[in-house]
Amino acid sequence: MPDHAPLLQVERLSKRFPVAGRRGALLHAVDDVSLHIAPGESLGLVGESGCGKSTLVRLLARLMDASEGRILFNGEDLAALPARQFARTPQRGAIQMVFQDPTDSLNPRYTARDTIAEPCRLLSGVDARTANERVDEVAAQVGLPPELLQRFPHQLSGGQKARVGIARALAPRPRLLILDEPTAALDVSVQAVVLQLLDRLRRDLGLSTLFVSHDLNVVRLLTERVAVMYLGRIVETGPSSSVFDHPAHPYTQALVSAIPGLGPRIRLEGEVQSPIDPPPQVCRFASRCTAVHDRCRREAPTLHADGLAIHQAACHVARWPARFPVQAAAGLPA
Repeated sequence: MPDHAPLLQVERLSKRFPVAGRRGALLHAVDDVSLHIAPGESLGLVGESGCGKSTLVRLLARLMDASEGRILFNGEDLAALPARQFARTPQRGAIQMVFQDPTDSLNPRYTARDTIAEPCRLLSGVDARTANERVDEVAAQVGLPPELLQRFPHQLSGGQKARVGIARALAPRPRLLILDEPTAALDVSVQAVVLQLLDRLRRDLGLSTLFVSHDLNVVRLLTERVAVMYLGRIVETGPSSSVFDHPAHPYTQALVSAIPGLGPRIRLEGEVQSPIDPPPQVCRFASRCTAVHDRCRREAPTLHADGLAIHQAACHVARWPARFPVQAAAGLPA
């Protein structure tokens, strides 16, 4: 990981939504999340569907406003500005997003050239000639042939549309690229090519990336650190090699066990706790955890680190590898 001050520093970020038909009830989609991304670093974000990943990335991309917390980007608190106001600031072009489905995210009335040029004109303030030059530049970077730039989305293959979406995100020359399941809608034969392209672009351009994916093998290969999310909260974070080889939180252990070839599958039992007004004093994973302890039902755990302070887990009974000093709570099993 590059040895720099964080490019992105998220502090106690939360997003709550009112529940229709239940006066005063709130759905805690993102709850007290803190994380950071260094310049040039790739952070993976994993977790089950419904855990809050998509809401979190939309908060970071400033597509919606947070309920609480700070989003410090290069030292400036972006959360202090409403999303509509942020869209008119120079920082808008510095954070770009590659969406999950390239077909749905492209305007069917725009050619590939128009799609890529639009953020240049709107976010970089360049003239038409400079915008076209930049289109040619990023099209070459993503491997998009010049003859395809005049085509509309319905005239492009899935892989070609994915490259247009990546080129559009690169056109304003961002410093942080948010990748929200960028290959989920693509054929398996195309996924590997696009993933290799994204990894090469990150390294060549020195980009920071937040990579959101259900494919744990991909996250392991393409990221330097990973954060595991469960019911709106980060429950484990650390270097990708450490988290995948030595998962400390019982939830992460179950996720990793689902990777083919990594041993017996851990099947979670019990009901998922409701995200609507969850009790603050209870661990959110307690209802499904095989290692649950009395303390888990009366004191919600917070992130604490291993002996090297690089791997963190929010669990009273986190199992650290033997090479790390055990830091289990007093009186609880390690």
